Amino acid sequence: MKLYSIIQKRAVLGSLRQSQNNNRNHFKKIASALALIGLSVTMSAQEEPIDSLEGEKVVLDEVLVQGVRATKEFPITFSDLDKVEIAPRNLGQDIPILMNFMPAVVTTSDAGAGIGYTSIRVRGSDATRVNVTINGIPYNDAESQGTFWVNMPDFASSTESLQLQRGVGTSTNGAGAFGASLNMLTDAFSEEAYARISSSVGSFNTLRSNVKFSTGLMNDHVEFSGRLSRITSDGYVDRASSELDGYFLQGVYNDDNTLVKALLFGGHEITYQAWNGITADQLVNDRTYNSAGEYTDDDGNIQYYENEVDNYKQDHFQLHWYETWNAAWNTHLAVHYTRGRGFFEQYREDDDFATYGLEPLTVNGELVETTDLIRRRWLDNDFYGAIFSATYNNENLELIMGGGYNEYKGDHFGEIIWAEFASNSEIRDRYYDDNSTKTDFNVYTKANYRLSDQWSLFGDLQYRGVTYQANGEDTGLVDDTFNFFNPKAGITFDLNHNNNFYFSYARANREPNRNDYENGSPKPEKLNDFELGWRYVSPSFQLNTNVYYMRYKDQLVLTGELNDVGAPLRSNVGDSYRLGLEIDANVRLSRTFQWRPNIALSDNRNIDFFFERDGVLQNLGNTRIAYSPRLIAGNILSYQPNANLQVSVLSKFVGEQYMGNIDSDNSLLDSYTQTDFNVQYTINMNSFVKSIEISGLVNNIFDADIVSNGYFFTFNDDFSNPGTVTTVEGAGYYPQAGINFLVGATINF
Repeated sequence: MKLYSIIQKRAVLGSLRQSQNNNRNHFKKIASALALIGLSVTMSAQEEPIDSLEGEKVVLDEVLVQGVRATKEFPITFSDLDKVEIAPRNLGQDIPILMNFMPAVVTTSDAGAGIGYTSIRVRGSDATRVNVTINGIPYNDAESQGTFWVNMPDFASSTESLQLQRGVGTSTNGAGAFGASLNMLTDAFSEEAYARISSSVGSFNTLRSNVKFSTGLMNDHVEFSGRLSRITSDGYVDRASSELDGYFLQGVYNDDNTLVKALLFGGHEITYQAWNGITADQLVNDRTYNSAGEYTDDDGNIQYYENEVDNYKQDHFQLHWYETWNAAWNTHLAVHYTRGRGFFEQYREDDDFATYGLEPLTVNGELVETTDLIRRRWLDNDFYGAIFSATYNNENLELIMGGGYNEYKGDHFGEIIWAEFASNSEIRDRYYDDNSTKTDFNVYTKANYRLSDQWSLFGDLQYRGVTYQANGEDTGLVDDTFNFFNPKAGITFDLNHNNNFYFSYARANREPNRNDYENGSPKPEKLNDFELGWRYVSPSFQLNTNVYYMRYKDQLVLTGELNDVGAPLRSNVGDSYRLGLEIDANVRLSRTFQWRPNIALSDNRNIDFFFERDGVLQNLGNTRIAYSPRLIAGNILSYQPNANLQVSVLSKFVGEQYMGNIDSDNSLLDSYTQTDFNVQYTINMNSFVKSIEISGLVNNIFDADIVSNGYFFTFNDDFSNPGTVTTVEGAGYYPQAGINFLVGATINF
């Protein structure tokens, strides 16, 4: 899917200016990449905005996210996506799946059908390295740094627009961006009242229902709006079911100079676990097999525990105040609070008493040291803070000063809720009880100064201070403080109204996450990001192309391994780099046909990577970084004969990728191609019902065998042949669904 911002659309009619990142150093690498630009053509045509059926919307991009979003004034590589483009495919799948066709993006789903646990990688960087903000408020989990979309079901239905900045991007709140930043803007207020009922059904017993409303502006100043959603699905993988409830409530006060928004949103998810994956043999013979919850009863029969689920609630509160003081100055102040609590439940066979602090006991004269049991591992957390920004604009200068302070407090504890042999346990005993605290403070100043009609200079300085304390058995005792200085600079050249060039450099630093401490003694990682881009714009043809070189020190790359709760593990790798070319396009082929291709070519390498194989430490040279395909390509071909009908064919190609860092064939994920078919038809009504929208989506229409994710592990076996050490390799896979469909209808009042 392609992203085209409202700001970009306006730019078709006016002067083109933009920006992106790069500077100097490593000139040989950059020079080789520059040669590719001469061979590349990239396009990105813009469309005129389409009015929403949900009343006359007031778009507030400049209001709530001006401090963190990029425009063509900035030397930043970015893509935009608004709700008009999301709507035809918004039938219940998560936001990462709706972003699947964007440049350099790879998405995956544990349940295989895009509902439940889903994730995204950008430029080979996993979700922990994609900084996500909602109205400028950090969303990534403070400890794991991951993004759990399952906690906000149907959130796409309350999303006005989003911007994906690839690379370091501009300074923003939350964790440092090492692959991308995703800035999301929730619904703007509506001046007119509306109501909407939407429902969709599909494969794997999928059902999505939601209701949405707005009072419109009352007394020209106040609006209330909201959404209630429920999504259920059995999933493609066995028992990978989801029961998801979501909500979104908003109150707005608006006058000529003031905007105040209060938001309350969140969800409750109950998702059957599907993070174990399958073996290569099962991939051929039993693609939907799920080992989660499996146990053997007293008669030797295989059974599955019915409540092997993840059960979590998350509620978000945001209060935003935007004020325009005069023609030059405006400010934005926001406070936020997120409350999360829940657990995942597991049936465990023959677990050792010692794991739970239980004493051995004697049963019928025999010593018992293991038991079958059911456990819950809890996370109870609070996240709160404030962000601010002040913006000054005159004819030649845009100056933004901002920052934020956020604090996280998390309790991790485990309970046994049933055991065959309970030993010395008591009701509500906690077999572990850990807590953690993290604070994150940042301030930034960024400016874009127009030297002339053609030249602009960009500068961005950020200081970020982080403290993290934890006392878990998995992490050990942690008490770390990090101080990061992240400068950015760039230059933009407008050759004419059609051609725009930019070059920028960005420095980023990032702290380890909780799982990194579990996996060893991690170091913070550093990144120098160089970006060089060219944009061409005309009414029927647009072109975006950029070359990047990202040089890392102590990059925390995915090892391919998982911990005992299915979370990916990472490790510092010393020196590494990512070098790539990205092209995206939008071509108006005719009045009715539009073509939007994109391609991302990259080389992603660990430099002089060492690995212990068969008991001997070896230098494997420059190995490929895990989960980093060399080629990612997307394509959307749309046919729109009139305003009421739109038909699209969407395709995605992801090249082969290694799941480890040692270039082992056993860790290779094959390339795959996915093709989807999407149609939307609107029936306009001149009555109480304003319109009916009918949408259909057929995913993977060619029924391809797709495996978009997996894991890889190695261990040293010194028991099979005494006196020798043999390195053993293994892998697991997460298959995605074959051909499947969703169809839905929306009634607008």
